[in-house]
Amino acid sequence: MRVLGLDPGLRNTGWGIIDVVDNRLRYVADGVVKSDASLSLAERLVQLFDGVTAVIGQWTPDEAAVEETFVNKNPASTLKLGQARGVVLLAPAKSGLAVGEYAATLVKQSVVGTGRAAKDQVGMMVRTLLPGCLAATADAADALAVAICHAHHRNTQKRLAGALR
Repeated sequence: MRVLGLDPGLRNTGWGIIDVVDNRLRYVADGVVKSDASLSLAERLVQLFDGVTAVIGQWTPDEAAVEETFVNKNPASTLKLGQARGVVLLAPAKSGLAVGEYAATLVKQSVVGTGRAAKDQVGMMVRTLLPGCLAATADAADALAVAICHAHHRNTQKRLAGALR
């Protein structure tokens, strides 16, 4: 199974692809979709949607996972991040992929062992768990961490979703 992990952001949305075979994880690719700050919000959201859609087209994942956002102190920033997250959720869903959502604390706990891990700890553990991983940016490392979290928790999420029906 191929998993696309996404770390949403209006400026930079990190993405990472891993393959999951039994209990083994294999690094495939990572990167960042950027939006142009000089454009309107609507145009930036289109850039994010098109960028994530292009990643899906190139790497053909089977499932996707998106990190949930946290509330900032600045309501305007929180709203813009929420809009970016909506677009990042929409792109894989519109492509027909099942999309899991995970809290940042669960992602960190799944990768590092503690929900309060620092970004550099997450990046180091991602590189340790995925030999050959490049993850040149923190956004890409975070996206790979989301994919790892999904690989560990996807069956639990499916059981919970089935129980709620």
